[in-house]
Amino acid sequence: MQILPLRLAWTVALAGLLNIALPRTSEACAICFGDPNSPMAIGTSWGILLLLCVTVGMLGAFAYFFLYLVRRSRMALGEQSEMTRSTQAPRSV
Repeated sequence: MQILPLRLAWTVALAGLLNIALPRTSEACAICFGDPNSPMAIGTSWGILLLLCVTVGMLGAFAYFFLYLVRRSRMALGEQSEMTRSTQAPRSV
């Protein structure tokens, strides 16, 4: 049972030492490290923008859906309370 955490610790330590010993392998990719005006870098930027727009759109749709549910539940509860008031017999004082 305790072999797995020990092996994981050794693996993480070895990866850290290799990263320090061989820093060339941890540099940025050719797109990020190269010419920012190259077609590949421009395409990557547009791809990131598209993914952000999709994420914001989906989060907005979820927020709108929950606001819609809140509005519908308030409307249903309001109609129900009005119906119970109208069906009750008037009280004589």
